[in-house]
Amino acid sequence: MDPQSEQPGAPVLEQAAKTPPKRKAGLPVWRTGKPDAFLAAAVDAARTAVESITPAATIGAHLAAKSEGDRLVTHLFESRLAGYAGWQWYAVLTRNSRSKVVTVNELGLLPSEDSILAPEWVPWAERVRPEDEQPQEPEVNGHEAEAREPEAQEPEAQETAASDAGTQEPGQPGEPADDDGAQAGT
Repeated sequence: MDPQSEQPGAPVLEQAAKTPPKRKAGLPVWRTGKPDAFLAAAVDAARTAVESITPAATIGAHLAAKSEGDRLVTHLFESRLAGYAGWQWYAVLTRNSRSKVVTVNELGLLPSEDSILAPEWVPWAERVRPEDEQPQEPEVNGHEAEAREPEAQEPEAQETAASDAGTQEPGQPGEPADDDGAQAGT
């Protein structure tokens, strides 16, 4: 008898050693290779392309050149743009097979792991809580407010306002004055 065959799990260990490790799901094999040497060296072309969308002062040091596929390289630059600390400018470069002409595919600004990002979006129906609601007051334009003011006053207040408007002489309450200043009824 073989001592290894008596141990539980021995054949499983041998099979595990013979099978290749599984690659990560969602990551194509071609993305794991080295970047194209010609495109990786085209840092100046990538920087010039990024300068076409932002001032040169907002572009920092070259951070990396990552392979995105066969003859497809992404160059990353530090962002010095105010409010975008930790973000990175990127330029995706490509070329045809056996060609030395660099083509710019895409430019932009990406967040990194150190970036400050906005919180995840939440629909308004989930954001608004019952305690957030406030009673709505009707909106009144300036002209409508003036027209509605006398209606809102009580009748006594309207009479007082009319008597204060200068239609009576001082010392003679209750009797209106004529246009020439003479008292009515005399």
